[in-house]
Amino acid sequence: MITVLSFGYLHGPAPEAELTIDTRRFLRDPARVRSAGLLDSTGLNQVVRDMVMNTPGARDAATTAADFTAALVESGKPAVVAVGCAGGRHRSVALAEEIAKQLREVWDYPVTVRHLHIHLPRVLRDTTSETHSTGA
Repeated sequence: MITVLSFGYLHGPAPEAELTIDTRRFLRDPARVRSAGLLDSTGLNQVVRDMVMNTPGARDAATTAADFTAALVESGKPAVVAVGCAGGRHRSVALAEEIAKQLREVWDYPVTVRHLHIHLPRVLRDTTSETHSTGA
């Protein structure tokens, strides 16, 4: 059994998993490209997915995560992969979907994907202070 989770670090701690990937430091954040109009979209949107997955190293990260997960499953263990970003709506969703896709297509494994925070209001962090506000 393989479960791939996406989540947002700004909504709480990472869920328990055999593999946790923090995308905040290495994947392009579509929410920061204001001119693209993707702030209210999610990683299920193809334009958002393309932007995230076209970040240098993104596809390699997905392949490495899928290969690692497959090795766990081959050893007879269930596997949970948790993929996090700031709010859990863009980068983590896109990478989680890509990992699940590779596990299904390359490894022929059944995979459950759950997006823990995709439905929550986006979290906007003011870079000049520690205050947070939410928007719809």
